[in-house]
Amino acid sequence: MFMMYKPYSTEWHRYRYLKEALDKYIDDYVDTDTIMKDILGIVCDRQEKAHAEYHRLEELEMKLDFRD
Repeated sequence: MFMMYKPYSTEWHRYRYLKEALDKYIDDYVDTDTIMKDILGIVCDRQEKAHAEYHRLEELEMKLDFRD
């Protein structure tokens, strides 16, 4: 299935970058377990950063509320 996006749109670039990354894995004959592990690792790293940012903002909010 090929996604058709307007050329050079944000969606088109995202699709292109993802396709190029996956093509590189496939061209290098990387096994599917490694591909899945790498994708999961990227998602988990992003999740940890988002979680840490949430806690920093929550702490700031609490300090701001305390000053009222």
